Amino acid sequence: MPADVGATDRASPASPAVPISVPEPVHPHNKRRLGLRARVTTAFALGALALSGVLAGIGYLAVRSSIVNQQLTSMRHQALANAVLLRGELRVPTAYIPALITTLDSGPNTDSLIYSSRHWYPSAATLSPAQVPVALRGQVLTGTPAWQVVSSGDAAELIVGVPIHAQSSSHSVNAAYFEIFDLSDLTRTLHALLGALMIAALITTVAGAVLGRWAAARTLRPLRETTQAALAIAGGRLDTRLESADFADLAPFASAFNQMVDQLQERIEREARFASDVNHELRSPLTTLANSLSVLEARREELPPRALQALDLLGAEVRRFRRLVDELLEISRSDATAGDISCDEVTVGALVEHTVLATGADVPTRFAPGVASQHILVDKRRFERIFANLFENAQRYAGGVTLLAIEEHGNWVRFLVEDAGPGIAPEERDRIFERFSRGTSGRRRGLGDGTGLGLAIVAQHVKQHGGRVWVEDRTGGGSRFVVELPAWSEVMA
Repeated sequence: MPADVGATDRASPASPAVPISVPEPVHPHNKRRLGLRARVTTAFALGALALSGVLAGIGYLAVRSSIVNQQLTSMRHQALANAVLLRGELRVPTAYIPALITTLDSGPNTDSLIYSSRHWYPSAATLSPAQVPVALRGQVLTGTPAWQVVSSGDAAELIVGVPIHAQSSSHSVNAAYFEIFDLSDLTRTLHALLGALMIAALITTVAGAVLGRWAAARTLRPLRETTQAALAIAGGRLDTRLESADFADLAPFASAFNQMVDQLQERIEREARFASDVNHELRSPLTTLANSLSVLEARREELPPRALQALDLLGAEVRRFRRLVDELLEISRSDATAGDISCDEVTVGALVEHTVLATGADVPTRFAPGVASQHILVDKRRFERIFANLFENAQRYAGGVTLLAIEEHGNWVRFLVEDAGPGIAPEERDRIFERFSRGTSGRRRGLGDGTGLGLAIVAQHVKQHGGRVWVEDRTGGGSRFVVELPAWSEVMA
């Protein structure tokens, strides 16, 4: 049903409800962005991760280099000491090499090889000369000490080769000594070190995230308080002010914010007083006009036809003027008490029955199962005014209400006022709830005597109850006005 209008556009097929107070639609290509607190926390966490990663990498490389160099140097010295000992033993002509190799001071996981007179003498039966790289073997056999780290899969070995030239008065020996060191213990030590540094980096990252969250909460507290103050002011609590005692740097901002609210409060109060004074001042001449009109209408038979026509026009305008003043008073009173409504807990069934009787409208009513016993908190006077305006609007522009349906949607109760009128154009569905908006047809002389305030009062009263109101197409033609109010459990939560 049009609101204070008589729209000429035919209703289109049913479309989803479009509330007048909904968040700004998000473009499908826009990605959801992190909030400030999440951004600060993420920045701290990433910073801690990067710093701990760099320090862990530098520490690991430094310790690894130190440990590896120390271990390799120790192993080379051990191999050289064994080679010196072996050279002294080989000066004896009767030296038995297989027995000598077992007397060398080799640690665990260490094997030895002696090459002499074109024969290889291993310290273990499983040891093979093939384990010594050909290049290393050739370098040592030509008389140059050498060493090489050989990797095979996850295993690593250090092979140290030392040439031996043993000479005595009776004979000389040219041999080579190879010692193979297993580096598994060293590898495990480095892996343990790397794991410990990674755990430390992870702990540092978590600590950075915790610190970032704490810092973000403390840093953004003034913003949160400002948001709460702005919401309170938007809700009608114009005496709300910001305190800046704990944040000296924000004192200029808090002072400017408070000055802005002072000026806003002063302006709203001044305009409210002006509107109230004007409305009250208008009532006196309006009463005089109404009384004079009553006298003239009581003597209609004595007036000529042209005077009767003027009297009818005057009566219509005076009644419209009186309705305008009443609605302006209602708007003014609602503005002055925006955050102060007196709510009672009632059942939906009893509330609807009382409202329909109070408005005097003949409205078919339908309750969804279980909704009639649902509890709701409302200001009864404002609730009656909401539906009185909706019923009057339907009667004036859409032939009356065809159905009042009450449904339950989660923690909300919906009241649907349907009509079979011409419908409302989509581009006008938001504007009809604005003050003095009458739509395209309502602005044509003779098509309606509405003031353009009826649905504005509806929207304001619904908002004061914490609800929403919108208009949508009705299946089969016409309009459906939807008033959505929070159920009692939702309000108490």
